[in-house]
Amino acid sequence: MKNFPLFTIVVAILCTSCDKKEKATEIATTPSEKFCIVIHGGAGTILKENMSDSLEAEYNRVLDLAVSKGYEILKNGGTSLDAVTQAIMILEDSPLFNAGKGAVFTNEGKNELDASIMDGKSKAAGSVASVTRVKNPITLARAIMEVSEHVMMVGLGAEKFAEQNGIELVDPSYFFTEKRWEGLQKAKEREKIELDHAAAINYDLLIKNQKFGTVGCVALDKKGNIAAGTSTGGMTNKRYGRVGDAPIIGAGTYADNATCGVSATGWGEFFIRNVVAYDIAAQMQYKKVTLGEAAKETIQKKVPEMGGDGGIIAIDKEGNIVMEFNTAGMYRAAIDINGKKIIEIYK
Repeated sequence: MKNFPLFTIVVAILCTSCDKKEKATEIATTPSEKFCIVIHGGAGTILKENMSDSLEAEYNRVLDLAVSKGYEILKNGGTSLDAVTQAIMILEDSPLFNAGKGAVFTNEGKNELDASIMDGKSKAAGSVASVTRVKNPITLARAIMEVSEHVMMVGLGAEKFAEQNGIELVDPSYFFTEKRWEGLQKAKEREKIELDHAAAINYDLLIKNQKFGTVGCVALDKKGNIAAGTSTGGMTNKRYGRVGDAPIIGAGTYADNATCGVSATGWGEFFIRNVVAYDIAAQMQYKKVTLGEAAKETIQKKVPEMGGDGGIIAIDKEGNIVMEFNTAGMYRAAIDINGKKIIEIYK
């Protein structure tokens, strides 16, 4: 009797009940080394006519830096979690974006920060809300995921956990920027005008015109693992300890190696009610639609039908990248599985 190599026997067994050529090709394929990354810096009324050339160049520079640093980690064999964390930290450190250093002010004149991160391999997740002293909230969200048995922490308790685990804390004055402070004053002036013409306070109407935004990242590493993260300063002039979708797993952030990773940006109340990030992954899993089809259904149909707006970035398990939004613009950048870089702002 001839001695066949073990690999030949395994292939022969696996091919007996299916198309031989297709299955043989699948078996012979080495582990995928596809890797890619996509980031966003918020969606909203972003028009070229309102943007100076110098400011546009600075937005492009920071977007380029963040996406390139994340991609470099992936290229060198790093994890998607590390790539997402690094890219978001860069965006948090820039005063251009509504997260970290560039966070907007609440009605009380504070900066309250939210963030979340999720590992598509283990479905582990961590999130934080309403912190005022954490320099990079995405690092705290990750520590909550990796060090604690919890998923979400808020406020002073979250800051105490951060201090105990070596997360960098800063004085709240670190987050002050003149641009965001002026934004709060304008929002209050607009609110006063609206109240003068209203019989009663309608909080939904008051917040509708307030500037909001978020930063986020999704990455696929060489081992096929997807991670997603989101960070935000919330909504200008927000009250009552309001928290949006960014720290809510399934709404603002979701990752599952079997389907996709998603980071959202927009009017958080509607993204929570539509469970936007999970909805996209669920459509892929249960309806067997593509990432692009699922994203379009959620962002162009479900969210607007309720009255909300915004966008998402996402990557599926094959490395397909989607950047879907229903606003005038979304700060975004990506490097795909072929190494092609895209940096865009407007529709």
